[in-house]
Amino acid sequence: MSYSKIAVLGAGSWGTALGMVLCSKGHEVNLWMRNEEQYKDMIKTGKNNKYLPNVVLPSNLNLYIDLEKAVLDADAILISVSSQSVREILKNIKPYLKGNEVIINASKGLEKDTHLRISQVACDELPNNPFVVLSGPSHAEEVSKNIPTTVVVASKDKSTAEFVQDLFITPSFRVYTNPDVIGVELGGSLKNVIAFGAGIADGLGFGDNARAALITRGISEITRLGKAMGANISTFAGLSGIGDLIVTCTSMHSRNRRAGILIGEGKGLEETLKKIGMVVEGITTTKVAYELAQQYNIEMPITSEIYSILYSNNNAKDAVSNLMCRNRTHEIEEVVDSINADW
Repeated sequence: MSYSKIAVLGAGSWGTALGMVLCSKGHEVNLWMRNEEQYKDMIKTGKNNKYLPNVVLPSNLNLYIDLEKAVLDADAILISVSSQSVREILKNIKPYLKGNEVIINASKGLEKDTHLRISQVACDELPNNPFVVLSGPSHAEEVSKNIPTTVVVASKDKSTAEFVQDLFITPSFRVYTNPDVIGVELGGSLKNVIAFGAGIADGLGFGDNARAALITRGISEITRLGKAMGANISTFAGLSGIGDLIVTCTSMHSRNRRAGILIGEGKGLEETLKKIGMVVEGITTTKVAYELAQQYNIEMPITSEIYSILYSNNNAKDAVSNLMCRNRTHEIEEVVDSINADW
């Protein structure tokens, strides 16, 4: 195989774990972070103590705090920062790029003010660079320990997707390709909303029945919005859809679920975010998804109730009651109406 130079921008848990996968393939990997204190600690200890404290970093992982040096002459640039920071990062690296570097996005979210997917943000800022999104059921804590994981990479260009597939694929990190960029992005983003709701249900003391209902009805409303926005509905039956939704709704590795649990237990949003200590993408994505549902005239009852809890200070128990007392309907007929029976 051929080896590549890859800049990983963002030294949180996910960026670090993906950098480790790339290092295991023998690539030259530069991991960039903006926090000088974190940089010094990682240099000193050989660990990412804030995000992956129990994992020793590979010796061939190059650490950078200088953005220009990190991206210089890279073949690919992996973005692993919060979705609301992606545009800023792309603007900042633009002067240092040749224009043919493959941009790989690993952030799962939608831009707050514009409602744009990250591929659209990348097209705005770096229109000439090939773009790939990486998504799927994948907790950094497990990936960093070589626990078997499967993800999907999506690009409009098949050869670009296959290039990224080859960059990452290992015996413990299997990578599929998919041409449906819209569906993969939406699945990875909107699952955080449902996972937040699953956490609220857990915090309220509900059990497996409620969680299963949220997962299955959640994928239904994700699919409705995705179809309206031009996604291939079969994508939502795959890794970046139901796969990512299941793992995020059921695991304590999920910061969205953990945040929801705290809200369900009666904690305020400010206290919740302080306890989590990392970006909770589902909070911002809930607002964007709610507004998109209105824009496309799509019924998304779970999203609407989570929005009411986060942005209208509604009581979580009342939100559950609202969901349970909705007008009765037929599951099969709803599926037929929403996806034209072509799932």
